[in-house]
Amino acid sequence: MSQHVAEVTHRSVAAPAGRIHLAEQGSGPLVLLVHGFPECWYSWRHQLPALAAAGYRAVAIDVRGYGRSARPAATDAYRMVDLVADNVAVVRALGEESAVVIGHDWGATIAANSALLHPEVFTAAGLLSVPYTPRGGPRPSEVFARMGGEEEFYVSYFQQPGRAEAEIEPDVRGWLAGFYAALSADTMPGPGAPDPHFVSPAGTLRDRFPTGVLPAWLSASDLDVYAGEFERTGLTGALNRYRNMDRDWADLAAYDGAPVLQPSLFLGGSLDASTTWLADAIEAYPVTLPGLVASHLLEGCGHWIQQERPAEVNRLLTHWLAALPA
Repeated sequence: MSQHVAEVTHRSVAAPAGRIHLAEQGSGPLVLLVHGFPECWYSWRHQLPALAAAGYRAVAIDVRGYGRSARPAATDAYRMVDLVADNVAVVRALGEESAVVIGHDWGATIAANSALLHPEVFTAAGLLSVPYTPRGGPRPSEVFARMGGEEEFYVSYFQQPGRAEAEIEPDVRGWLAGFYAALSADTMPGPGAPDPHFVSPAGTLRDRFPTGVLPAWLSASDLDVYAGEFERTGLTGALNRYRNMDRDWADLAAYDGAPVLQPSLFLGGSLDASTTWLADAIEAYPVTLPGLVASHLLEGCGHWIQQERPAEVNRLLTHWLAALPA
């Protein structure tokens, strides 16, 4: 293990999006870190130094639409195939032929599809919080519309351009604080409380968020980083990811049911709805992730796994990376 690790450096590289901003630390085999919603490169702040100290070149990007990366105006510029193309371009711009890709939340889905579409570039995939579910079944919008009965599932709520923005952008910091708290183990609503993933008729998503409390993993200064980015950029680029799920379903028709064959890792939180709702997807891993090396559910952990449990996640990631074929 390295005794000295250089500081994080920032730069932007050319990509189909226009530019992708990245934070980089360490040297060695490339590990590409892809965040989810509503985050940025900063969600990997605990992993960058740990991976660098373990002998890796750790690179955390701002996904297109976020942070200091480009924000194309067109809604359909945020389809999965475009985000995968950005990842390939980042690897090439860094002068590398291949990389391990690790993602959280939407980043996990982007990571899995990067490995699926470009196995020659992405030699292994680590998925945090959101299990791999191969393309298949009905059109996603039809599935989400059937969820919740009279209430509206948050993914459906996000579909109409401008609708969620009108809720969020008058108070970005407060909305983010509530959203992070709603999905964190120590601040999420208790059993029997209204589910924060659903919207009441004529209501808003934040109606069900905790108020006046931050989860233990999120300091006021951490929240300032996230809020500062989204106050500057707005939320449209981030929300456009949700608005392309039907396009992804059409774009990836040739990969219906396709497994990710490379060595893989899954880490989830036992209190995260992503893992409880998608328990069947985890059970299907022998078929969908035949190269799975390890799968761990962290007891008592919520959705923001690498921030809620950084030491444990770092240990599991570095152990998995060290065991990968050279």
